[in-house]
Amino acid sequence: MTGCFSFSEVIERAYKYGFKRSGLRPVTIDLKDGTVVHFWVSKTRDESKPNLLLIHGLGASAIWQWYDVARRLSPHFNLFIPDLVFFGGSSTTRPERSDVFQAQTLMRALEAQSVKRFSLVGLSYGGFVGYRMASMYGDAVEKVVICCAAVCVEEKDMRDGVFSVSDLDEASKILVPESVKKLRELIGYIFYKPALARLVPPCLLHDFIEHALTRDNLKEKREMVKDIPKDRIVSEIPKLTQPTLIIWGEHDHVFPLEMGYRLKKHLGDNGKLVVIKRTGHIFNFEKPKTYVKHLKSFLMQTKQPVPVSNGSVKS
Repeated sequence: MTGCFSFSEVIERAYKYGFKRSGLRPVTIDLKDGTVVHFWVSKTRDESKPNLLLIHGLGASAIWQWYDVARRLSPHFNLFIPDLVFFGGSSTTRPERSDVFQAQTLMRALEAQSVKRFSLVGLSYGGFVGYRMASMYGDAVEKVVICCAAVCVEEKDMRDGVFSVSDLDEASKILVPESVKKLRELIGYIFYKPALARLVPPCLLHDFIEHALTRDNLKEKREMVKDIPKDRIVSEIPKLTQPTLIIWGEHDHVFPLEMGYRLKKHLGDNGKLVVIKRTGHIFNFEKPKTYVKHLKSFLMQTKQPVPVSNGSVKS
């Protein structure tokens, strides 16, 4: 009903206020082909700071997924935080649903803002998009951070039972939920300890679906999920030339840790894997300080954690 109190709307207003306090402002880029991309960007671009693109995953818009990270990184980077197409303030009339299309769209939107060189962090689905950007625009992308994104997934993995949900149509309905029941299922997969989250009253979960996840573009978002493993073979995935940090939650039940090790093997010495202990798929919420520590250590070239023998780091 119109006029009812929404807890999610209150949180989003607080996040927007926090973004502005962190020196960010909203901008909208019209690409003149039926595509519009909404960003939060640093109000003043400091040429002495590196540019950093933060690409969110499935779920709510960018401001929900990057709030805690952005406020910690804003003093050190010129930030560019887009809503992917079909999320938040970004939209298109075009038919494409692939990560390639999302990568091309973000690159065009950055070029429209005269951004020539940048590093990027891709979270979950945003990691697929970020990996595509790094492989397609190698001269522009300096450093890459891939977070809990099964870039090296193959189409046969769905049939072989690698994932908790092997039916792709069912997985898309869980990852893009439109009911309290499906949202509770999603909570069970994304948290390390989902018990407390499962105690959230149904009315608040319904409010989150309506005002944060929204029911807009459900079909398009699910088509994005279904496109991920399509015709995908590891041997055909390009190997990045940029220094790449891979971050994974130790108990990720969306994309199991095996996928992190597979990506590390694919990249060889060019990739470093960090495993954050006692976290699930959303370690950006569960251990934000640890997450930001690793981001800053890699992106700002400060002292790195000491790797263990298998080439990964646990924290």
